[in-house]
This record gives sequence, C-alpha cells and structure tokens, in this order.
Amino acid sequence: MPAALTRLVTPLLVIAASIGIYNLLHATKPEPEKSEEGPRPISVYTAPVTQSDITLRVHTSGEVRARTEIDLATQVGGRIITVSDEFTEGGQVRPGTALLQVEDTDYRLALRQAEARVAEAHVRVEQALADADVARKQLRNEAQPSKLALKIPQVAEAKAGLEAAKANLEQARLNLERTAISLPFSGRLTATHVDIGQYITPGTVVASAFSTDVVEVRLPLADAQLASLALPIGFTAAPGEGLPVTLSAKVSGLEQQWQGRLVRLDAAIDPDTRMLYGIVEVTEPYGANVSASGMPLAVGLFVAADISGRRLQGAHTIPRDALRAGNIVFLVDQQSKLQIREVKVIHSSPDRAVIGSGLQAGERIVTSPVRNPVQGMALLAIDRDSQLARESAK
Repeated sequence: MPAALTRLVTPLLVIAASIGIYNLLHATKPEPEKSEEGPRPISVYTAPVTQSDITLRVHTSGEVRARTEIDLATQVGGRIITVSDEFTEGGQVRPGTALLQVEDTDYRLALRQAEARVAEAHVRVEQALADADVARKQLRNEAQPSKLALKIPQVAEAKAGLEAAKANLEQARLNLERTAISLPFSGRLTATHVDIGQYITPGTVVASAFSTDVVEVRLPLADAQLASLALPIGFTAAPGEGLPVTLSAKVSGLEQQWQGRLVRLDAAIDPDTRMLYGIVEVTEPYGANVSASGMPLAVGLFVAADISGRRLQGAHTIPRDALRAGNIVFLVDQQSKLQIREVKVIHSSPDRAVIGSGLQAGERIVTSPVRNPVQGMALLAIDRDSQLARESAK
C-alpha cells in the first residue's frame, strides 16, 4: 500500500514543482527594452534644380524630299538618234546638258524655209514702200487723196507679213533647239522611259528627275513644340534666314549630320493629325552640304531633326526623369522629408524639363522611383551625379 501511494504522489509532486519553478522564472524575468526608433528612411537619388540661360530645342523627324521634281517631256517629235551616258536611273545631270537628241533634219529644213520667207517678206515691204512713194508723188496735187490711193494699207500689209515671217523663223529656230532635250536645273534622274531609235511625239514623257539644288524635310510639330519655337502659324523666313536645324540619320553604319534651316510653317493645321507642319531646307545636299564623312542628304531618307528654338533667361531646369505624371515632382526638404509639388512645365525634352513656376534653384529633386509616396515620409537623399561619378571610376 505505501509503495502504490508513492507511485501516485511522485508524479504530482514533479508537476507541482515544475509549475512553481515556471511561475518563479516568469515573475523574475527582465523587462524587454522598448525601441522608440521610427520607420527607416527610403534611399532615393536626387539632383538639384539648376538655373541658367538656355535655348529651347525641339526634337521631331521627317522624310527628305526634293523641292523640285518633274516628269521631263518633249516639245517636238521625231526619232531619238543620240542618248547621253547619264540618261539612266541615278544619272547626274547639269542644266542645259543634252540627254537626248531628236533627229533634226526636218527642223533644219523648216528653219531654211522660214529664213527664205523672211527674205521674201522684206522684198514685199520694199516694193510696197516704193509703190507708196510713187503714189504720193502722183497725187501731190490732190486735195485729200484716200489712204488706199496712197498705198498706205498695202504698206501695212507688207510689214505685217514681214513680222509674221520673222515669228515663223523664231519658231523654227526654237523647234530646232528643242531637238536637244535637257533639264533646266542640276539634278538626278529617277527613271527613264525611252531609248535610242524610238520615235516620240510632242508631250512624250522621257524621264523623271528631281533637283539637287535644294531638298526639303517636312516636319510635324505639336502645339507645345510650336510654343518652344515662338513662331506664328504661316511663318515665312526672309531669304537666307530661318531657325538653325540639325538633321541626323544612321547611314552606312555611321551617324551622319547635316545642317539646314526652318524656313516656313504651314498656314493650316492638318485635320487628320492635328499637327502643324514646318519645312526645313538644305541647300546643296549632294555637294557643299554633305555630312562630315561625305554622305549626301539623299531624297527619301528618314531623318531626326533638332531645331533651335527661343532663348530663355534664368530658366529652372530638372532632369526629365524627375517629372512625374500630371506635372508632379518629388522634393527632399531640409528635414529629409518628402514634399510632393505640382509645377508648370514650359518645355520638355528627352533629357530635361524646363519649369516655369513651382521650384527654386538649389532644391533637391527626386529622380528615382518612389513606391507609394506619402507627403512627409522619411527619405535618405543620394546625389545622383556623385553616385554616377563613383560608379564610372570603378
């Protein structure tokens, strides 16, 4: 009996002792230290608001086209007997240089006939004048002799015949000159439609060509870009003037650049795109105004355009990636807190934004993304330029 009681009581004593020890340890444990540290600040890249005099630049793009492009047609008919070596696609042609020669035998004969008719008309005039002189002497005693009697109409008829003969002679000479077909300007041929031995009639299109004296680039401009240029709709520059424009494109594996001028703006908004188009002219694109590597500004090339706009004094600028949707910017104040502010944007380009109001020079602008931004949240500012300099030095 005592052994059984011992086996029953011993576990109960162990449990009771364990509970007592637990309560003792719980009552005597030290209180945990309470941390009063606030939320950790978020690290962000910043850049200062700068103030300087700047020239606004407008970026757009367009296709190069010839200012003058024609279908070359003949003014006389006949068989082609000579074809120039430059009469081919891409051929370079100078003004007045014969591309085709039409057989001119008939036109030379017509010229000789016209010369003979002029000589004959001269004789008729001389004869009419002589007859008029005889009639005037015979009728010198008549009080009022008629004009017909004095041979005045006959003289006028003879002189009119002479003028008509001279006009026919001039036409014959002109037709003979027109048997040599040429361009009135320096240019390049884009297509040819006839060849040697072919018979052509007046008005036959023999080739297509464009002038290489001047090419144009038609550039679309949005309203904000027009404001940066400070030009009115329908603007036309004086000869030799206009806003400077740098055109660029990658050709033959190299970045090429050409210089031109914005010489005019359309007088109406395009109803489909709601854009206003401007015209940039480049003179001598195949000659004096080729790129630094000798590449011409070819017709049909798609180019990017950088236009120099109006000049601003003391403008505030920030990196373009610091401008948020809705013209909002994030700033770090002197207490390293986030300030959310709306600004007025005057001009925006891929690398910077020009601010009209809402910022002061020297303020720190957040350039990196901020998740769930809240006014007054703690920030740790890291200067972007210094960070980039350290990374590039590694």
